Amino acid sequence: MNWRAPVDPRLLLTWLGLLFGIAALVLQFVLSMQAMLGSGRDVMGALGHFFAYYTILTNIVLVLIYLAEILPGAPLAPFRHPVLRGMMAANIALVALYVFFVLRFLATLEGLPLLADNMLHYLCPALYLLWWLVAQPHGRLRWPHLPLMLVPTLVYFVYVMARGAWVQEYPYPILNVLRLGYGQVLLNAGYMTLVLAALCVAAILLDGFLSRPSRTVIQ
Repeated sequence: MNWRAPVDPRLLLTWLGLLFGIAALVLQFVLSMQAMLGSGRDVMGALGHFFAYYTILTNIVLVLIYLAEILPGAPLAPFRHPVLRGMMAANIALVALYVFFVLRFLATLEGLPLLADNMLHYLCPALYLLWWLVAQPHGRLRWPHLPLMLVPTLVYFVYVMARGAWVQEYPYPILNVLRLGYGQVLLNAGYMTLVLAALCVAAILLDGFLSRPSRTVIQ
C-alpha cells in the first residue's frame, strides 16, 4: 500500500519554521522598540540595541533559509548552501543551550516578553533542527568546512566588541568588558568558541550519518 501524506511534511516544516520565526522576531522587535524608546533611546540607538543580539541575528538567518526554500531565484541562493544550513544548526543549538543553562536564571519574564523569549530561544531552534535533520538532503559537509562554520560568529564577536567600545553597552553578560575586562571576555569567547566548534563537529558527523543509503529524508 502506497500511502502519501495529504501535506508534504517537508513543506509543512518549512512553513511552520518561517511563520513562527517571523512572528517571534516581529513580537520581539515591537517589545524591544517600545522598551528602548520608552527609556529615552532614539530610533537608531534602539535599532542598534535590537540587532546587537546573537539570538536576533541567527533567527533572521533561519527565516531567510526558509524563504530560500520557498522562493527560487538567485538573491537567496547563499541561503540554500548546505554548509550555511549545517552551520546554522550548530549556531541555533548554541543559542538554545546558552539561554537554557545560563541566561534563563538572570531574569524573570512573563506575558508577551516570556512568549517572545520562548519562541526565539526554544521553539524556533527546535523547529529548525528538526527541519535540518529530517527534511534536508545530507552528505555535503566536510571537515575542511569546520573553520568556515566558525567565521560568522567571530565576525559577530568583533562587531559586538567594536560597538560596545563605542556605545558602552554589551548584549550579553559574558561579553561585558565594562564589568569583566577584556581578558575575561576573551576567555569567555574562547570557551563559547569551543562549544560552537563541538556543535559544528556534531553537525558534520550527523550530516555524514544521515547521508548513508539506509537513511531517508522526508519526501
